[in-house]
Amino acid sequence: MSQPPLPLRPATISDVAKAAGVSRMTVSKVLRGTGRISEPTRRRVTEIADAMGYVPSSLAGSLSSQTSPLVGVLIPSISDQVYSGVLAGINAVLTPRGYSSLIGETFFDPENEARLVRMMLSMKPAGLIVTGGLPRTEPTTHLLRKCCLRPVQLWDGDNPGPDVTVGISHAAAGRAAARICLDAGFSRACYIGAELQRDLCAARRMDGFVNELRRAGAECRVLADRDLTRTAQSGQLLTERLLRDGDLPDVIHYLNDAMATGGLRAMSAAGVAVPQAVSIIGFNGTSLQHAVQTRLTTFEAPLRDVGELAARAAIGSVSERDAAQSALLVPRIIQGNTFAWAQGSAQATR
Repeated sequence: MSQPPLPLRPATISDVAKAAGVSRMTVSKVLRGTGRISEPTRRRVTEIADAMGYVPSSLAGSLSSQTSPLVGVLIPSISDQVYSGVLAGINAVLTPRGYSSLIGETFFDPENEARLVRMMLSMKPAGLIVTGGLPRTEPTTHLLRKCCLRPVQLWDGDNPGPDVTVGISHAAAGRAAARICLDAGFSRACYIGAELQRDLCAARRMDGFVNELRRAGAECRVLADRDLTRTAQSGQLLTERLLRDGDLPDVIHYLNDAMATGGLRAMSAAGVAVPQAVSIIGFNGTSLQHAVQTRLTTFEAPLRDVGELAARAAIGSVSERDAAQSALLVPRIIQGNTFAWAQGSAQATR
């Protein structure tokens, strides 16, 4: 005799109650660990629920109690090593405290962010972490101000959110890169980037770099393509374009380490010696863990620290929120072998 087909829907609390011969309220109390329920009944209900694969809806509980173990986290892309590093810091704080991150990818799209903000707020999360440095619609900005969650903003320390912002000053990072170039005696520079119309933080770094150099009388060319992504392949393509133009600059500052890695690849293929012919600087420090012989000179951003501080602000105590209030963290320069430091400089002697 053949067995009846399995049901095509998940088990409900009513299914468990019927199978156990108890009320739905009894099942609810057993699974929440509340109420005066006899041990045999508690054991029977638990065993039946497990056998049926019944999982209580935590969302339903949050809607009724206004509490939730979820923390919404909106980032541009989980595949970007910057944000995967930040997420590692967020989860290092949330998980031990019994919370889980609900991740949404905006892809630097303000309309997509608007949709995700509304979706996450409908789930009554315990906290909300958003990423600054991207164009944001006015309705989304208004909603973040009025949602009563006091959202935490990541990354963009130059344009703080309405409450807590944890990030770095990208304009200051760009100026710091320019001063290193000036100290090395460079007078001709190039900034290579992509998607600057969407990644406003990278655009601020570029402005800081370019303006600081030009104020000092140095030349600085910008080579960017709005249709390319911020990847190694794009860095290689744009560097090849620069090489075809001839007249190499003294130094190239790339939007991120990925693009700088692509630039190094193009230089190697063209037989251009780094740093003898041209120096290279990246940003964010994500290349460091993959370095073997070529160690990129870069600014290492404190990604995990950003994530940890933001998570504590999102679900922590008042003192933890106060500690994170508009926190500006500072990237540190990593001396690699892709930059010709001036002899006798502090960096050159490290």
